[in-house]
Amino acid sequence: MSRAIIIVLDAVGIGELPDAAEYGDAGSNTLMHVKAAVPETVLKNMCKMGLGLIKDCGNIYDKVDAPLGFYGKAAEKSKGKDTTTGHWEISGLCLEKPFPTYPNGFPKEVIEEFEKRIGRKTLGNYPASGTEIIKVLGAEHIKTGYPIVYTSADSVFQIAAHKSVIPLETLYEYCRIARELLQGEHCAARVIARPFEGEEGSFVRTSERHDFSLPPTGKTLLDYVKEAGMEVKAVGKIKDIFANRGITEHAPTSGNAQGIEETIKFMKRDFDGLIFTNLVDTDMLYGHRNDPLGFSRALEYFDSKLPEILDNLRPDDLLFITADHGCDPTTASTDHSREYIFILGVGGNITGNIGTRLTYSDIGKTAAEFLKIPNDLKGEVIK
Repeated sequence: MSRAIIIVLDAVGIGELPDAAEYGDAGSNTLMHVKAAVPETVLKNMCKMGLGLIKDCGNIYDKVDAPLGFYGKAAEKSKGKDTTTGHWEISGLCLEKPFPTYPNGFPKEVIEEFEKRIGRKTLGNYPASGTEIIKVLGAEHIKTGYPIVYTSADSVFQIAAHKSVIPLETLYEYCRIARELLQGEHCAARVIARPFEGEEGSFVRTSERHDFSLPPTGKTLLDYVKEAGMEVKAVGKIKDIFANRGITEHAPTSGNAQGIEETIKFMKRDFDGLIFTNLVDTDMLYGHRNDPLGFSRALEYFDSKLPEILDNLRPDDLLFITADHGCDPTTASTDHSREYIFILGVGGNITGNIGTRLTYSDIGKTAAEFLKIPNDLKGEVIK
């Protein structure tokens, strides 16, 4: 049995890319700045794999003489710094043109057409934190019944609604309408349902979030693995990011703890193919909320579970631990940051320093070659 396992620690970047200033991200370095802000952060197991040996990592994380596997970092070749772009590139698909973003809200014609199709007016239509906008507009939403539309620095059309005002299935239907509408010039990468509940002054978002993504614009590692007759196990929001394409089994999660457990469950099963996991807490709970302490604790929790992950590897497994972009919680911005991603791994007869890769796609390309699947993915095989 041969399996490739890719675990993405969402938003754990490792330093600004050369074009970071063009994205407003000069000086960002998520992994280093978390450690600087929370000096007691200890990632001993990731360091055993070579984290402290990655180029330009500095002396902030511990170095080891004999790392367990291989280590390095990768630049993002695609334009953008969002979840979809990062994961697609990891899977061997690079974007020449970034997804559109809406720093001033969505155009009037988009909102008017959306309102026409759902038969209601909307509130908001500006970039905002999801927790803040429901504080500001939640009471008005309950009074009027109008859904709250907002965006961020990412290519997203988000719809927030109180579950007692707009039932979940209705909210999801509104998202499907928006997904159908947002094509061509306004092909936002994701439409996201953001249900919430509670009373004014104590509104809380619920776990029934659902992403409606554009399908990948070309073949990805997931497509190739599935077409080869192998299994593709998706953990967390991987299913949403790839619009459920190329996936044979999905394990939904409510956070990193469950995501790690579901990954280990899949590792204990016998099959050939791919496990692709997204661990979202570092991004959703801490990066976007500029909470370096929470970010640190999430990293340490993953690090504490890493021995169990490694213990469940089989001799013919290939493991990658990586990220999809940055989200430096120590900067003024609450948005993603344009950064290199770290790469740690075990297996595939790869050892030592793999250097600085020119694209995240080297991960997907290497996984496909390891599984002996003919492919036309971007990137170079890591050796």
